[in-house]
Amino acid sequence: MSIPRHIFKQYDIRGLMGEEITEDLAENIGRAYAQFLRNELPPDKPLTVVIGRDMRESSVPYQNRLMAGLVKSGVRVLDIGLVSTPAFYFGVGHLNADGGIMVSASHNPAQYNGFKLTRSNAVPISGETGIQEIAKMVEIADPPPARGGVRGGGSAAAGSIESVEGIPELAARAEFEHAGTHPIKNMKIVVDTANGMGAQYLDEFFKLVDADVTWMFRDFDGSFPNHEADPFKEENTEAIREKVLEIGADLGITTDGDGDRIFFVDDKGRAVTPAVLRGLLAQINLRDHPGATVCYDIRPGKITQDMIVEAGGIPSVTRVGHSLIKEQMRSVGAVFGGESSGHFFYAFPTGVYEGPVTVATQILQEVTRRGMKLSEIVEPLERYVHSGEMNFTVQDKDGMMKKLVEKYHDGELTTLDGITITYPDFWFNVRASNTEPKLRLNLEALDRATMESRRDEIVAVIKENA
Repeated sequence: MSIPRHIFKQYDIRGLMGEEITEDLAENIGRAYAQFLRNELPPDKPLTVVIGRDMRESSVPYQNRLMAGLVKSGVRVLDIGLVSTPAFYFGVGHLNADGGIMVSASHNPAQYNGFKLTRSNAVPISGETGIQEIAKMVEIADPPPARGGVRGGGSAAAGSIESVEGIPELAARAEFEHAGTHPIKNMKIVVDTANGMGAQYLDEFFKLVDADVTWMFRDFDGSFPNHEADPFKEENTEAIREKVLEIGADLGITTDGDGDRIFFVDDKGRAVTPAVLRGLLAQINLRDHPGATVCYDIRPGKITQDMIVEAGGIPSVTRVGHSLIKEQMRSVGAVFGGESSGHFFYAFPTGVYEGPVTVATQILQEVTRRGMKLSEIVEPLERYVHSGEMNFTVQDKDGMMKKLVEKYHDGELTTLDGITITYPDFWFNVRASNTEPKLRLNLEALDRATMESRRDEIVAVIKENA
């Protein structure tokens, strides 16, 4: 089968629906995925795979063909239906499945769709640990015939589909309980789920918490009629920031398309930066797990490291990407981890994955415990000034990074993920895109003047040599 290989990315499979992501491709991904799992597991082991989907209209036919490919490969499919990505991860672990596939394009616009793949216990399959291998299998015109039986009946050559109800409710309850039984006072809260899957678990959350909730863009709609489902972009939080101020809310909560990222707005209508939120959550979790390890990605967000150390924890720096952070969390036994883009991870009994309900619970618990406004908690933590992520089209990505290393040779160099160069008053990371001729720059400094001058200086170097 001829496929656009660029849609097989570092962390998932994602592309334009109908053009790059087709129903035939979905079925072949199901067949290739079954073969991939069998190559890793005992040859006669019957396979059970969990399948979920987001609210995009195209997710239904893609899921159906995906399941058809799995059934043809002798797999027992557990269809958990419409779920957020965190609930999907919970389902894979809770149902003791051998793996799972989530049909979603995350925060991408309406014309996209895709697939997130895991092993058992929601362990991600990334570009380095299987996605590219699955892509090669999909390209084979006639995948190997099905082998192995199915649990619960069926022949050796035919699988089955079973519907499993209630996973979103169970997942939300499990995440809520993971945060502990600390009290939460009544608060006025604005919620913007951008017509995405976050509404599903936040609806369950507010059945467990006494709050005065004002909903925005709550209904599922994969066309995203109000704004993109990506709160990492400032323009997509404008509506909730205005609403918080308009009604005098205590805070706002907003989520992305598939619900695996969560963001907060304080009582002054300002978005809380993920690095500050990550540091605050790290300290909360270190209170219950003194001296534990906390993981965070290498992009500038130094406040996180400061707060981990201040709380007596062990900071563990990772490469960028949810699958890579989860892998390192498992490797070092971390209790919590966070990515600069708004992913926050916990070591749950069912696996290591995003826990937005746990995040929401812990933040409300902390506001209650301190007896302070959210703005009063986070303002002292805005110690550094960040450039925001900047992207540049560069054909010779390695050559450009080499030029930057030469120019800033007197700084402290780290090559964990791209290049990170540190000086006493500023530090920056430059990474190459895995799929495009692009470099991504993130810079942070002690003050705005330094940030702007150093940012402009590095931008000039990149543009002059691009």
